[in-house]
Amino acid sequence: MSRVENNTTTDGPFFLRNGANHYRFIGLEITRTAGTHDAPTLMAVEPNGIADHIVVDRSWFHGTVRDETQSAISLSGVTYAAVVDSYFSDFHCLENGMCTDAHAVGGGTGDHQDGPFKISGNFLEASGEAVMFGGGPGTLTPADIEIRRNHFFKPWQWMPGQPGFVGGPGGRAFITKNHLELKNAARVLIEANLMENNWGGFTQSGYAVLLSPKSQHTPNGNVCPRCQVTDVTIRYIRISHSGSGFQLATSISGDGKNGGPALAGTRWSIHDVVLDDINKKYTGGGNLFLIMNGWAKNPVNTVTINHVTGFPDPIGHLFLLGNSAGNPSMYGFVFTNNMVTTAQYPVWNSGQTNSCATRGTPAEKIKKCFSTYTFTNNALVATPVPFPPSSWPSGNFFPADANGAGFVQFNNGVNGDYTLLANSRYKNAGTDGKDLGADVVGLNAALIGVE
Repeated sequence: MSRVENNTTTDGPFFLRNGANHYRFIGLEITRTAGTHDAPTLMAVEPNGIADHIVVDRSWFHGTVRDETQSAISLSGVTYAAVVDSYFSDFHCLENGMCTDAHAVGGGTGDHQDGPFKISGNFLEASGEAVMFGGGPGTLTPADIEIRRNHFFKPWQWMPGQPGFVGGPGGRAFITKNHLELKNAARVLIEANLMENNWGGFTQSGYAVLLSPKSQHTPNGNVCPRCQVTDVTIRYIRISHSGSGFQLATSISGDGKNGGPALAGTRWSIHDVVLDDINKKYTGGGNLFLIMNGWAKNPVNTVTINHVTGFPDPIGHLFLLGNSAGNPSMYGFVFTNNMVTTAQYPVWNSGQTNSCATRGTPAEKIKKCFSTYTFTNNALVATPVPFPPSSWPSGNFFPADANGAGFVQFNNGVNGDYTLLANSRYKNAGTDGKDLGADVVGLNAALIGVE
């Protein structure tokens, strides 16, 4: 491979000049010099510039083992871009370092209508979020984004206390957060991705995937009031070995008081997903889903979770729900055809005072938090004694334990085979005639060649 190296203290080695178009970067090793005092982005459009028809293909972007390298590719200011069949490694920011959020691929900031984007067939290793859209000033929303057949991964050696721990100079840890976050993106397909090894810390709770529209608050005010996360489909993905699963939330940036809301968070569909080994030991809450509204108008709405198989930490939560009493209720929530263990504290308050989920049974909390909802035809496995079947919405199933669910191999919810046995009572029991839980056969087929 031809090697292109940034040996300066600025971004690069590639800057796309204003008007750059129809470039294909193929078979390159793109990196930075070890030991230089910087945290560069390796490929980006020059400030206030725009570029179009940019393809990165079968290339290796990497930082160095211990230095900070903030980002491989920034797609802000770009239309018609593809990042395919490439390898990204050693993108990380250090505790008390020069950057806080490392990405393999990012975008979603600026004043240009970015997209469409194709991010497909890559190995993505970054301590912050391997893929991140939003998180800065912006007046428009990137749209038509395809994120398919990628392997999201963090090496265990980055986790403090693990054998062979690798950090920065002086033993400082890398700032780990999530695998994928959307703060500003519209019309997004996230499909056939494998997401492994994610842990919390540094203000984060170990969620693998975040849909979190936000207008970032800065000393100059709220810099993205038109940010939105809308029309997102997440399907046929597997999340394993993570502190928590999905965070689906609108919130106010900064301290939650001085900032302002963004534009919208709506029309999110999650189906045929497996979440296993969701565990507090990965510095998280051990939750499958957090669904929360922090806006005084235009609340979270139209969230559909269908055919998911998932196992929260035994002393974690199936749901964290939250919405302060003064806010309008969330609405349009659909939770159907899922196969999940419920954990010791199944439906719990996400943290707000005087919240819709502060007290009550699971059924009462769901009803208080959502003005309209459908919560039916789910197999809720091993409900704890304080929350028996009578405390849940009607029309669901309640297998006593994982054996009663009828998995081929439960394996305590870690690296199991969650296909249903032929004699499982939940075989073909979905409202659509399919098995409850994820289409495991379809998921495994979608992930062939991803790992």
